[in-house]
This record gives sequence, C-alpha cells and structure tokens, in this order.
Amino acid sequence: MDGQANLRGTGVDLHLGPLTGTRVRAGLENALRDAVRDGRLAAGTRLPSSRTLAADLGIARNTVADAYGQLIAEGWLTARQGSGTRVAPGRPGPPDGPRTRRSERPATVRPATQANVTTPSEQTLTRAGLMSFPQETRLPYDLRPGSPDLSSFPRSAWLAATRQALRRAPNDVFGYGDPRGRPELREEIATYLARARGVRADPELVLICSGFLQAVGLLGRALRSGGARRMAVEALGFPDTPTILRQAGLTTVEIPVDADGARIDALGSADAVLLTPSHQYPTGVPLSPERRTAVVAWARRTGGTVIEDDYDGEFRYDRQAVGALQGLDPSAVVYAGTASKSLAPGLRLGWLVLPERLLEPVTLQKRMADHLSPVIEQLALAELIASGGYDRHVRRMRQHYRRRRDRLVAALAEHAPAVRVHGIAAGLHAVIELPPGSPSVPALTARAATLGLALAGPTFYGDLPEPEADPASSGWGTRDEGAGGAGVGGGGGTVAGAVGPGEGSAGAGSAGAVVPGVGDAGVGDAGAMDAGRVLTSGAVADRRRVAGPTLVIGFGGPPEHAFSGALERLCSVLAEATAGRA
Repeated sequence: MDGQANLRGTGVDLHLGPLTGTRVRAGLENALRDAVRDGRLAAGTRLPSSRTLAADLGIARNTVADAYGQLIAEGWLTARQGSGTRVAPGRPGPPDGPRTRRSERPATVRPATQANVTTPSEQTLTRAGLMSFPQETRLPYDLRPGSPDLSSFPRSAWLAATRQALRRAPNDVFGYGDPRGRPELREEIATYLARARGVRADPELVLICSGFLQAVGLLGRALRSGGARRMAVEALGFPDTPTILRQAGLTTVEIPVDADGARIDALGSADAVLLTPSHQYPTGVPLSPERRTAVVAWARRTGGTVIEDDYDGEFRYDRQAVGALQGLDPSAVVYAGTASKSLAPGLRLGWLVLPERLLEPVTLQKRMADHLSPVIEQLALAELIASGGYDRHVRRMRQHYRRRRDRLVAALAEHAPAVRVHGIAAGLHAVIELPPGSPSVPALTARAATLGLALAGPTFYGDLPEPEADPASSGWGTRDEGAGGAGVGGGGGTVAGAVGPGEGSAGAGSAGAVVPGVGDAGVGDAGAMDAGRVLTSGAVADRRRVAGPTLVIGFGGPPEHAFSGALERLCSVLAEATAGRA
C-alpha cells in the first residue's frame, strides 16, 4: 500500500511509496530508505512520532517504533531526547536522482518565428461545454462542483507570507523574468511535490503558469509544434479541455472510463493522452495499478506523452494516498497541478513538471502567451510553502472537507435513502445516482432553484438526450423510465456538473463512456453501483440494472454558514424525487 504521513511539528505531508516486502515493518523501512535516497526526506528533516505515523498509515505503533530503531541502527536516522527522530546528515541522493539539477542557466528560448509557433484559433469560447466552472448565481445556496470553500482561504497566513516575500525581494523581481517563473517558487514546488505527491521534480523542469487551462493550452501548442496530431482525453471530464486542445490544432479522441479509470487499451493511434489518474472526474475512481503501468509502457513504446492532471490530489479521506503517475517515468509524464482547489482559483497559480524534451517548447509558448505569471503571488506562495503554512492549511481543509462529506452522506442516508453515493473517498464532490423513474436532471435543477439552491445543469457539459416523459408518473417534472441507462455523459464526452440520464450515448462523437462504477471504501458506500457498465455505440453493454439520473454535487464550495441550508434543500429535492422508489 501507499502511505501518506504527516510530519508533525512542521505540519507537512510525506508521500511514501508502496510498503513492499513480506512484512509491513520491512516495507516501511524500505519506503523510508527510498525517501531519503531520492531526496524527498532531506538531511535533518524531523519525522513524525511513532504514534502519529502509525495513525496516518493505519499500522501498529510498535511496527513504526521498530522500523525507526532499525534505521537508526543502520545510520539512516538519528534520535535525540527533545529533538525527535530526524534524517541523519550525510545521506545524499543518487547522482541521477529526481533533484539532480540541469544547468543553472535559464532555459534557452529562441525568438518566435512562424515556423515554431502555433497560433491559437480565433474561435471564441461560446460553446455550452465551456461552462465547466460555477458562474455567479443569484441563488443563496450553491452545490455546483468545481470550487473549494473560498471563505476558508488563509487570509492571515497569505498576508504574512506576502509581506515577508516583499520584504526579502530584490528589485529585479519586478522586471521581466524567466518565463518559467520565479526560482523561489519552482524550488519550493519541486520540494513539496517530491515529498507530498511522490513527484520526481527538478526545479529547472518546473514551469509556473496561470492555472490548469493555460497549462493545457501551452502543452497542446507545444506538442502540435513538435508534430503531434491526436490527443486522447477521458470521455468524462472537464469540457473546456478538449476545446482548448482543438484550438491548439490537435484532434481530440475520447477514451472510455470504467471502474478502473480510463481505458488505456483504447488509446489507438493517439500521440498523447490527458488523464486524471488519482481521482477521475467526475466518477472519483483512481486509475488502477495495472493501467498506470500500461500507460507508461504505451508512452515508452510509442514515444507518446502522458499529461497527468492532479487536480485535487491533496484531499483524500478513506483510502491511502495515490501517488503521482509521473513518479513512474518523468521522461514520459507531464505533471500538472494548481492551487485552485488547495487555496483558491482566483490566485491563478498552477505548475507543470516537464520532461526535459518539452521544457524549451513549453517555455516558448508561455513566453508568447503572457511572458510570465504575476511574481508577487509566486513569491507569496513560495513563502507560504517554505514556512509550513501551506501544509498546515491543506491538512486543516482535508479535515474540513471530510466532515462535510460525512454530513452529506449521513443526511442522504436519513432523508433520501433510495439514492446511491459514489466517488467519495477523495476530492470535493460526490456522485449521486437516483433510482430509475426519478425526475430528469433539468427537472431536478429547476425544482432546486425554486428552493434557492443552484445545481449544475446539462449546459455545463453539452447536450444530453432526455428520456421521454412517463405518462403514468405523478408529481413535478419529467420522469426517467430508464430506457437509456446512461448515468453520466455529455457533449464532447465530458461532465462538469449535474449528469443527466441518456439514451445509451455518451454524447456527440463519443467513443463510449461509463457511469460511476466504484464503491470507494469508507462512509456512505452502501449500495455501490455495479462496476463496468460501459456505454458503447449507443448501447449499454451490461443491462443487469438501469441507472437513473445522476448528479455531481460539490460539497466543498459553500461557505460554512451556508452549507447546512444547502444540504437541507438538497435532501428536500431528492426526498421528494425518490419518494416511493427503491
């Protein structure tokens, strides 16, 4: 199993690799040795107490204590009264380790020419599928997915970090700098990702950008200029992504999603693939170990590129953390992360960890896009990470969102027991499936609006065919007879909000999609959906049970004072919609 530990005292997370070996203790010893060797645990780093590490990993305290004792005896760790257990000095990583530096000089960026710049299309972003994030609403309650709790932004810590960063900043900080971003932030991002997400990150290969959507555009244009033509995307996901890739000149090809994540065997002739391997959106399933291995093997065999969108990797609740896919092969996988879920989307801060072959073309595209991202925000985030404030905030929010998730699941179990909840072991949203014959998604969202509650409708992911009305049904709205069986689908093969019942199609041009099919371990998993019901060529492959309409509920977004009211109204809508239905 993978492990996620808190380095109590500094308040930071540590991602440990698989605890290999025939015994848990031996696996923990190996994982700690590996973390020291590859630089994720630097000399002098204080480790958590045996009690804390045991609680974080779900193992016995004596196991941790014995592992610490063995590593102390071998010289990997030191222990001193009052100072705790620390990584021993003089334990450098291997010469080809993840923190080995390239040249300290900035990446060479050739002047832009018509030959090496792909100009984005002039097409305006007017498609309904571009509405992937919640817009302003006049309704007082909002459970649309895509946003963290903005009222919990760490204002005091951010202000202190900004002041400290400005106090230390030299004058040249405010000039035109390296398009990759400030070295202070690239250094901190590399250290944090190596430690917390298992990313093999060299600061010289980190590029700071203005969020994930800009990252997608930069990568798309860079790959296109290098000869790529076809980009595979998950058939379920954020609708803006395929549009931006097409604007970059790439043809997007959808690959189905099932209970093990994206279907790697469906990549075909794609030159690159974009995945959410740690927590697929919106189904919530992680990419299985076999498929993680398979996609890296595909990239090595074909020379293809894998783009890893780690959009909410910090927030997991009932399962061990899933380490970054990039750690399997940094030469084949681009790691993409942002501060949009961990802090706030308004900061417009994201980062790419690039293979060396893509550093120059992506840096060129960043320079041509906006030269560089705002430096004051970069310096503030670097200071927040270095001070430990970022880790403390993430851990506080992880607990905050877990409590919200538990409240959501408990409330639904009490007031709408006929619904089924999925995808809740991690992240800030839950997939809620209503029984067949329930009102359609437009009817559900319209009813919610009368109560002052905003739920995302089909326009957030494209046009979905609605089932015919059930003449025998009573009450409000159009009811789903379950004829189509598609619980999740959307135009362009994407979902970003409420997900409606389909007619056995994953949307226009879809190669196939799969309804949420995983029961995550933990609270609220009773009645998990049958896995592997694939929608292909307009037909449900497995008709053992027919799905009803499905909603993707964002429990992370409402401010604390509004969450209870939003939850009460959601339960009222679902209880009314499912009354008398099993």
